[in-house]
Amino acid sequence: MSALYELPVFGLSLTLATYLCSLWLYQRLGRPGLLSPVLVTVIGVAAVLQLTGMPYDLYMQQVALLTLLLGPATVALALPLLRNGHALASSAPAVVATLVVGGAVSISVTVGAMVALGADDAMLRAALPRSVTSPVGLSIADALGASVPMAVVLTLISGVLGAVVGPALLSLVRVRDERARGFAVGMTSHGIGTSRVLGESTVSGGWSSAAMVLNALVMTVTLPAVAQLVA
Repeated sequence: MSALYELPVFGLSLTLATYLCSLWLYQRLGRPGLLSPVLVTVIGVAAVLQLTGMPYDLYMQQVALLTLLLGPATVALALPLLRNGHALASSAPAVVATLVVGGAVSISVTVGAMVALGADDAMLRAALPRSVTSPVGLSIADALGASVPMAVVLTLISGVLGAVVGPALLSLVRVRDERARGFAVGMTSHGIGTSRVLGESTVSGGWSSAAMVLNALVMTVTLPAVAQLVA
């Protein structure tokens, strides 16, 4: 088995194949939040690493190309802002108010839950970027001195829960405006939630993408200061 996973392309091939299969299954079954391709890929790859005994450090070396692509992916996040710039500017007061209130609630809930559960400083730091899209959230976690793998897990959990519960909860409280629905999901559930609301409409998807980017910008500045105060 070690001869197989020591092949230089094993980790990269495993990740890409698992993701493509997960994406096919996700689309085939109507885009259910619990079958998010990112979540299924993480679980699938983790299971293979556990079964084969492949060291995590070796796997990370083999997928270095994917890690390198996080940089261009982060830059590409500016595209939703360009595409929705005029609409966002016309609703600037509401957008700013939502970012401030939503960000404050997100941080308060995270800190409150971690403190109530008796989490240590390391866990608290890893949890802070949970509502930030992964490319930016991982950078924030690293800057905070948090465990990046733990931050990834918490980010995925937050994204999946938001994608599954978010749209239903918004419908329950009678939020019908596609812009509001998209913005709310994008702020709390980043890419996983955005992929879910794209199934509702392109308007919701566009506003969700824009919210994801704006929230990432705000949290990049805010979270280091918060970590200094509470961790």
